[in-house]
Amino acid sequence: MQLTSPQLSIGKLVQAQAPDADQLVNKGVESYQAGNFRAAIQSWKAALELYTQKKNYNNVAIANENLARTYQQLGENEQALSYWEQVNNYYRSQQNWQKVGRILTEIAQAYSSFGQTGKAINFLCGVSDAKNIENLACQQGSALKIASEQQDKAGEIAALGSLGEAYRLRGNYDVAIQYLEAAKKTNNQTYNFAILNSLGNAHASRAQLWNLRTKSAQQQSISKAREFQQKAKNDYQQALEYFQSSLKEARQQDNKSGEIRSLLNLIQLFYHSKTISLIPQNQLQENIQESLELLDKLPDSMNKVYAAINLANLPAVDEELTSPLTQCLAKLKLPNAQAKELFNKAINISQRLQDSRSESYALGALGHFYECQEKKYQQAWELTNKAIWLADQKLKAKDSLYLWEWQAGRVLEAQNRNIEALPFYQRAYNILEELRSDILIADRDFQFDFRDIIEPVYRQLAQLQLEFASASNTSNKQLSSPALNAALTTINSLRLAEIQNYFGNDCILTAINNKNVTEVVEDNTAFISSIVLKGKTGVILILPNQERHLQWIDKNQETLRQEITNFYTGLVRGKRDVNYNTKDAENLYELIIRPFEDDLSANKITTLVFIQDSFLRNVPMAALYDKKDKKYLIEKYAIASTPSLQLTSTQKVNIKSSRALILAVSQEAKIDDKLFEALTNVPLETKAVQELFANTKKLENQEFTISNLEQEIQNTSYPIIHVATHAQFGTIAEDTFLVTGNNDKLTINQLETLLRQTNNSSNLVELLALTACQTAVGDDRSTLGLAGVALQAGAKSAMASLWSVGDESTANLVAEFYSKLRESKMSKAQALQIAQLKLINAKETEIDIQYNHPYYWAPFILIGNWL
Repeated sequence: MQLTSPQLSIGKLVQAQAPDADQLVNKGVESYQAGNFRAAIQSWKAALELYTQKKNYNNVAIANENLARTYQQLGENEQALSYWEQVNNYYRSQQNWQKVGRILTEIAQAYSSFGQTGKAINFLCGVSDAKNIENLACQQGSALKIASEQQDKAGEIAALGSLGEAYRLRGNYDVAIQYLEAAKKTNNQTYNFAILNSLGNAHASRAQLWNLRTKSAQQQSISKAREFQQKAKNDYQQALEYFQSSLKEARQQDNKSGEIRSLLNLIQLFYHSKTISLIPQNQLQENIQESLELLDKLPDSMNKVYAAINLANLPAVDEELTSPLTQCLAKLKLPNAQAKELFNKAINISQRLQDSRSESYALGALGHFYECQEKKYQQAWELTNKAIWLADQKLKAKDSLYLWEWQAGRVLEAQNRNIEALPFYQRAYNILEELRSDILIADRDFQFDFRDIIEPVYRQLAQLQLEFASASNTSNKQLSSPALNAALTTINSLRLAEIQNYFGNDCILTAINNKNVTEVVEDNTAFISSIVLKGKTGVILILPNQERHLQWIDKNQETLRQEITNFYTGLVRGKRDVNYNTKDAENLYELIIRPFEDDLSANKITTLVFIQDSFLRNVPMAALYDKKDKKYLIEKYAIASTPSLQLTSTQKVNIKSSRALILAVSQEAKIDDKLFEALTNVPLETKAVQELFANTKKLENQEFTISNLEQEIQNTSYPIIHVATHAQFGTIAEDTFLVTGNNDKLTINQLETLLRQTNNSSNLVELLALTACQTAVGDDRSTLGLAGVALQAGAKSAMASLWSVGDESTANLVAEFYSKLRESKMSKAQALQIAQLKLINAKETEIDIQYNHPYYWAPFILIGNWL
């Protein structure tokens, strides 16, 4: 469990004022200060009963406040909120507004601690979309507004600090830092330590984000990569200074609990900033030694439990730290005997405190140690089961329960007990499905480690399910086992989780439909779904008659990834190579399509919809080549793709509208020091669209600005939005944007906001066309962004390109696509197929003999609704 920032508690534990309750309340205060929260609760509940009997409502409020704060310390937020609400109601009835403001801050902190940061911000300020805190007017009745009106400086600092924490958890680090800096300016000795810690964490998290952007820029060959790298380094340096200041502050106040918190944050910072050697190894060793010595001096408390676990879990210096309780480290920093001693110490302390949550965590952590470090699976199994029982039966602590269910599954699988492992993986998956919207949206730090702490659960479960489904499948016969149905559900859920993680918001949840894949299969349409697993890849064909067929590609990830990269780069080289060598296209056809050919032929399939996984998303499926028939796949089938059937509208819509909005930039542009060449053929492309759609509005070059776009879509709804400008898709959503006029950019999140907050609702945008996209080669996350673009922008379908062709061929393809699309019985997939075939047959029609090369037609893909 990561120790982050202490809460900015305004209130203090209050001693009893009624003589007959003195002993009970004071005993509770002593227990609390000793870290024995359960004993404190017992004493205060007894005192509360006495106060209630005597109708001493002021002391009832005080006891409730103490109980709320204690339940919050235990992580039992629902109980805490119940008591806070009672306290809030009492002070409102007394019109004690200063106390009301402070209690609202406490309530907000409770919501933040279990992921509901939007609610927290609402209690604190009432304005949840702050871009800058200058001139920000909080709403009447919010904590910060009340503190300001009451001239309550302590309340104001706590509200500012809590807002900073809420925005940090939300991933809005710039605003978080502004609020925290505003709180720090007051230089309040009581709160300095907590604020400094929060600032350190905010800068460390922002540094991680800059690191992601650096990686994205490097893959796009953008010169900004160095600048992003420097910004990461600056934020790490700032985090170091804040953690060091918080350590100094804690020592001056003789706050030993705060001191170990700051030391642990410094230790974590060493691992995260290892690439820039911010903290020397001898300093790391010194901080670890200081922490171990300090641990023995601390009174028993939950923080002591988690500090012991964190120290025991530290990896060796050359190990990459992501999530120590989900990754099997080759070697720990501390000797195994010392680590084991720390785990046992954590268990013993949690048992003395009678705190089931921390005990469950400590037991699970020791189980992980036995699983990974000593391969003693029986001990790992016993400890993990105890952790499960405590988290499930006593606590319903689902945020950690999924870890232990997953761990139990891994322990069993390591012993080749796969049948027994399956239900544990299934339960871990079920919990993640329930928690997903919170952990992928509310806490941006989780997004950094998605591939380590979330994604493997889905993949490992799907692998077991598929292996069970195919156990009796000696030939490619029909599969209809419950295991295969379950695997398809798991794979689809992974798609949802990945998209939600990429965009980092919950707008996609509104688009979910709960239809099973078989309910949306039409005659002549088949689905091919893939999932990349450890050592092999599963490919599943789903036919209109609900038959399913499973085929394995028995190649490890790196081998298959390299084959796809070779295929992709061979296509992109087409601008230079007149004759296309189909060898790579043939190899992939044999792996993905050939095993299903007989089934596709027998069912008279004419349309294939691909639901691809990982690096398979980079495959322009249209260009796969059948060496037997000497045909590209697009010559045999209409082709579409979708990130997830659950997020795809399956309603047939005929686009006969005469209205389209064209957004175009033909001039050279420079964004973030990257030069985007002039798209000289854009005028031809936009002219073709205008000729087909009489009521067309065009915003081109300098006219294509965010403000003009906003004004246009507020006044008029457009079923088709055609974008003829460079569009970049990066590793993260922040680096996914459209190039607009005046060397500006429109991020995909900004586009989503514009389209969803105007009269142009998601029901009215049928097709979003992006004809000059660029995805990062070899980066499947950038292709994930492309796959989710229509969804994020609120459109039912997108026609987009995997690379920018920038040629007259695009105008030809676009004109043919729209022309066929307006024919009543033509699906979008069929319209794109005919447009691509027109270029393939360019020699016969004498458009341009080069256009038959897949470089010109293969990058165009249809995403989402293919009907």
